[in-house]
Amino acid sequence: MGPDLRFLDFRETAPQAAKRDMYLDADGKPVAGASLVGHLAAGVPGTVAGLWEVHHKYGRLTWGKVLQPAIRLARDGFVPETQLVERVAESLPDYAGKTNFDRYFGAIAQSPSVSKSKFRQPELARTLERIAKNGPSGFYAGRTADLIVAEMGRGSGIITSADLAAYRPLWREPLITRWRDYTLVTAPPPSSGGIALVQLLRMKDALANAFAGVPHNSARYIHLVAEISKRLFADRAEYLGDPDFINVPVAKLIDEGYTTRRAAEVDRDTISKPTDLRPGLAESLQTTHFSILDGEGNAVALTYTLNGGFGNGVIVEGAGFLLNNEMDDFSTKPGVPNLYGVVGGRANEIAPGKRMLSSMTPTLLLESDTVRMIVGTPGGSTIFTSVFQTMINRLDFNMSAIDAVSAARFHHQLLPPNLIVYSPCCVLGDASTLEGLKALGWNVRKSSWEFGDMQLIDIDGAVE
Repeated sequence: MGPDLRFLDFRETAPQAAKRDMYLDADGKPVAGASLVGHLAAGVPGTVAGLWEVHHKYGRLTWGKVLQPAIRLARDGFVPETQLVERVAESLPDYAGKTNFDRYFGAIAQSPSVSKSKFRQPELARTLERIAKNGPSGFYAGRTADLIVAEMGRGSGIITSADLAAYRPLWREPLITRWRDYTLVTAPPPSSGGIALVQLLRMKDALANAFAGVPHNSARYIHLVAEISKRLFADRAEYLGDPDFINVPVAKLIDEGYTTRRAAEVDRDTISKPTDLRPGLAESLQTTHFSILDGEGNAVALTYTLNGGFGNGVIVEGAGFLLNNEMDDFSTKPGVPNLYGVVGGRANEIAPGKRMLSSMTPTLLLESDTVRMIVGTPGGSTIFTSVFQTMINRLDFNMSAIDAVSAARFHHQLLPPNLIVYSPCCVLGDASTLEGLKALGWNVRKSSWEFGDMQLIDIDGAVE
């Protein structure tokens, strides 16, 4: 009997009052910031229901005990780390005059003396206590739900009590496929991450001759990976969305014949023009991911997010938590980029009850039905390219797990044309790398933010 492999989708959904063109003006042009900041940017939250569902099926501790550390942290407070102080200060102008963000979080960024004081969230503590006592109904009904609906009323939001009561997480079949001598278990739609990861891995293998002897993070290596990435982002924009609303051709997109054909389009010396690149069949940066392995060999790869660093900047008054801005992960208009510069099409257009596309790529790699690797990361549209590079660093370049995670990462996503960005933590390749990429015609730029927070567990022996 093989391992029990399951995937839980607790992605946010569009409220029932959502409309396809809700972020466009009378001329059909996107309204700046409408899908990012303020009440209208929020999808129906899914995290509480999702975590409860996982706990209900697999948890051993009581639900109330699991929530106690979070309740204590909210009630008793904590001294903000420097990074949080800086992030709040950077974000304040984005929300100024549009949300209540500064009233709840502004004090953190005011002065060193204030920022070194404990930051307490009593309203959040009371919300968590209701959830600890009542499970999902402590969030999706009763006092907390009433507070969310009241908050929507203060800012022309559209989430209703009926939307909250109707939300359900969905158990889906994970995307499972053979890759080399492994079984790859990763995220199915409405995440684009699993399909993209399989395409990256298979296209690299199809180009084995082109990659042979090419040094890690050299100009040639980065060029080839960027050209592969171009093709999967073209497919993402055209074909991927919520499988409950559209037919996503998963099998065709990860078919080895298809990925081999797409890989054959890659030129070793020339950059493909976005205008010449089409889909091949006839997407925070501030996401959260954790990888867990217990002593019995049970593995969890879990990714969830508010989308932007502080979501839509709206705190539910009386409840103390931030709302998401996940609605920006829909295609507000075909061909118009979202927060991460990723374009989409009609497959990911807004519809009531629909789940927006994501790039989340929680992944397990099995070897003979035993967990070999658990991997995932935050990073918006850079998630699956980062997961791909980390796996290849470990398996093809024989890096240690810590070196595989710590190596400089890079990203290209079709648009902007010819742009490669790289993680600011590390030097990208050797001294000749940047010159070599520029000679090929690439515009290379250091990212303004670090590519996620890679969480890798690599098991190279028996679990004890």
